[in-house]
Amino acid sequence: MQFILLPALLLLAPTAHNWPQFRGPNGTGRADHATNLPVHWSETRNVRWKTRIHDKGWSSPVVWGEQIWLTTATADGREMFVLCVDRNTGAILHDRKLFDVAEPGFCPPTNSYASPTPAIEAGRVYVHFGSYGTACLDTATGQVLWQRRDLPCNHWRAPASSPVLYRQLLILQFDGFDRQYIVALDKRTGKTVWQHDRAIDYGTDNGDLKKAFATPSIYTIDGKTELLSPAAVATTAYDPDTGEQLWQVYHGGMNVAAPPQYGNGLVFLCSGDGGLKLLAVRPEGRGDITKRAIVWKSNRNVPSRSSPLFLDGLLYMVNEGGIASCLDAKTGRPVWQQRLRGTFFASPVFADGRLYFANDSGESFVLQPGRQTKILAVNTLEDGCMATPAVAGSALFVRTKTHLYRLEKK
Repeated sequence: MQFILLPALLLLAPTAHNWPQFRGPNGTGRADHATNLPVHWSETRNVRWKTRIHDKGWSSPVVWGEQIWLTTATADGREMFVLCVDRNTGAILHDRKLFDVAEPGFCPPTNSYASPTPAIEAGRVYVHFGSYGTACLDTATGQVLWQRRDLPCNHWRAPASSPVLYRQLLILQFDGFDRQYIVALDKRTGKTVWQHDRAIDYGTDNGDLKKAFATPSIYTIDGKTELLSPAAVATTAYDPDTGEQLWQVYHGGMNVAAPPQYGNGLVFLCSGDGGLKLLAVRPEGRGDITKRAIVWKSNRNVPSRSSPLFLDGLLYMVNEGGIASCLDAKTGRPVWQQRLRGTFFASPVFADGRLYFANDSGESFVLQPGRQTKILAVNTLEDGCMATPAVAGSALFVRTKTHLYRLEKK
């Protein structure tokens, strides 16, 4: 009887204690049920533990139960690993090399060969290294249950799109120099359920202008579940069960990185390098809805690498140059802007009534949300963040370039 009940109990693990994918539950960057998080920290203050992570990876940690999983890779991309860290002690429980790569493609310093964030659920974790390989592991034993290395894509500047789970599917995006497509795998077996090439008029034969690094989002819109999938030049909504294309909006741009956000009946999109920068779309109709769907657009201080955060009718974001800003989500009008120090690649996180921004040089800024900007704290660690922090329970899990921290009030 205990053997039957345990998985059921794990499946009911409270959302507040888990952070299952890139940018947390539903990919929104919000931990609405987290409480008692620290506002202040340093190397000697409110650090429950600190664990060194070998090699290089910009993937965010994911949290389920008593485990934290993340990926890393050698700087040259020839070896790729997955690690499991004990949530309570910081001890490394599993450190497994998954893939050897004879001839990895080019990777710039601002990316890594282990940038896609895993997805996790009770009993299984799904790790992804783009075309270099995807694998499902048993979280108890660390054993590989299935893997795929036959999904081709020339990422040109290394992969970064993260997988998302939906029902029995693991959904992956491949927007490379040579090929652009989206695929859904059976999460139990790894077999392909559906796969569709991008139906986008890129207006060019230059593959460099077709690249994207974004993670899709899944939302219920007007009672129907939609997979919102950003790419270079356009964003497409699909039926996640079948891959059927529902609607599409053209916004231009390339290297798109931000997953779509949804709120107050609007979808918020960033177009990466070039294009309309930031736009709000009314997701109604079928086919190409560009001419009638765009409600507003903005090109002021818009990030091209990190993701905006929607909260209570406002959009919060920080661009690479360190300018944090807040927009009215209904109109796109600026509410405030605040210059922060450093360069930002990690996305903001909302938890316990506060906004957390982490830069690449070791500083984290804690802000009060709302129509008046207020910096509550500036905290410093020894190294900076390329990965977006995770939140679970009363702890922040911060991955710097060298370590994983559990930050929690003592």
